[in-house]
Amino acid sequence: MTKIISTHSYRGGTGKSNLTANLAAGLALRGYRVGVIDTDIQSPGIHTLFKVDPHNLRFTLNDYLWGRCGVTETALDVTSGIVDENGMVVVPDGGRAFLVPSSIKTGEIARILKEKYDVEDLNTGFQNLCVELKLDYLLIDTHPGVNEETLLSIAISDTLMLLLRPDIQDYQGTAVTLELARKLEVPQLLLVVNKALESFDFQDLSQRIFSSYRTPVAAVLPLSTDLVRIGSTGLVRTLSPDHAFSAGVEAILDLVEG
Repeated sequence: MTKIISTHSYRGGTGKSNLTANLAAGLALRGYRVGVIDTDIQSPGIHTLFKVDPHNLRFTLNDYLWGRCGVTETALDVTSGIVDENGMVVVPDGGRAFLVPSSIKTGEIARILKEKYDVEDLNTGFQNLCVELKLDYLLIDTHPGVNEETLLSIAISDTLMLLLRPDIQDYQGTAVTLELARKLEVPQLLLVVNKALESFDFQDLSQRIFSSYRTPVAAVLPLSTDLVRIGSTGLVRTLSPDHAFSAGVEAILDLVEG
């Protein structure tokens, strides 16, 4: 049985795609078969973290939603993109990572915005991907905010991971999403605080956020010059395995796996 994890944030810019990709890498390093699907169709970008050239893609999620191909035809094996600082693939035997990217073509994005698509097709695609690729985990990188696709992703999730920055607007938006998730009875809700200044008291910040939401804080992830330097050029989890960000990723996975 595939475990479905949705990563979501009320606003953009929280680092949601970056965390999703690093979680996928961490799961593959633990020997799991993991799929990542980029449903942030209006502003896709997770492919860059796995060093996928979007101009060389045969099919994307958009093609599946318009009926041009099956969903597994859009899935790329990105295991070879999970490398260490020396460019060596570090995933053990049995571990695999697959990515379903969205199109960055302006015409495709404009069509989504104008015509929409049948959300049930997306749900069917999730299910077929899990079965046909024999996934242990499916990670859904959602579109920020609340819309029909987001509600679908939340509703089918075993775990919903909500990212927020230490910012009042993020705090208020997260409360709205948490209320929706509780109404949809998501089995596991986790908060992740991202882009916290290294000068902050992480333990105090975690405790204050838990007290506000009564929801487990899986990790407080730092904003540092090292992370800014890496940016979207690769996966912190494998490029800097001893970094505090990588330790946070592993702490999150311990909760998800448990």
